[in-house]
Amino acid sequence: MLQKTFHLHALSALHVGTGQSVGVVDLPIARSRATHLPLVPGSALKGVLRDELCDIDRRSHRALFGPESTADGETHAGALAVGDAQLLILPIRSFNGVVAFATCPFILHRYARDRNASSPIPPLDAGQAAAAGDSVIASQGKVLLEDLDLTVAPGDAASDWALSIAQALYPGQDEWQTEFGRHFVILSDSVFSFLADTATEIRARVRINDDTRTVARGALWYEENLPAESVLWGVIGVSGSRARDDRSAAADLASLLPSETTLQIGGKHTVGRGLCRFLLA
Repeated sequence: MLQKTFHLHALSALHVGTGQSVGVVDLPIARSRATHLPLVPGSALKGVLRDELCDIDRRSHRALFGPESTADGETHAGALAVGDAQLLILPIRSFNGVVAFATCPFILHRYARDRNASSPIPPLDAGQAAAAGDSVIASQGKVLLEDLDLTVAPGDAASDWALSIAQALYPGQDEWQTEFGRHFVILSDSVFSFLADTATEIRARVRINDDTRTVARGALWYEENLPAESVLWGVIGVSGSRARDDRSAAADLASLLPSETTLQIGGKHTVGRGLCRFLLA
């Protein structure tokens, strides 16, 4: 199986929900059961890609995604396997520099595994943060995020990781790569986990009664979103075609996938949610 890494860069708030809630937020976002970190299920992304590639020839489309129905008597799995998109970067409100693009060692270890990266990952105490040398979010040895006061840890590991991620997100765009690095920060696992629970975007929604022009009865609800500028990554696998009438190799089918495009992912798209850049390495 041919393996490729993809990135999702949210250009607007992103809502891929679970359809149910046990808390105060009526429509929460999907999260990993083990880590409770936000994610985009692979099934959600695969459906969007299937629709995005509807213009390719029918035989290749069926080989890549599988038949849409069994009416023609043919049943086989598609050649494309899409993994869940895991959270890589979470934008956090910063006292300096407006916003910080935050990640943590736990996430970077998994990211390095999937991308075969070898940059060192700094060990951090709960009260520390690693930032690049030209960071705009660090001032006088401190990083102030939300209501947290963190001390800047020594070392250049943050600069190396900022460059690696920025090159994947903004290939050939030096200005954007530099700007990303100036806002990049590595937080401790415990602090990042706390912020991933508390620093997502919660929006109140209402439906207005046409006659009274007031909120309709029972029509107030709260939605959770990943904020714009969030970044996720995942792995896509492509095998050879399993269709009887198409014996395309994995590399040929993988070449049909876009290297960069803009997708609408998740719910609430009519109110601007889910606009994402999709980048395939």
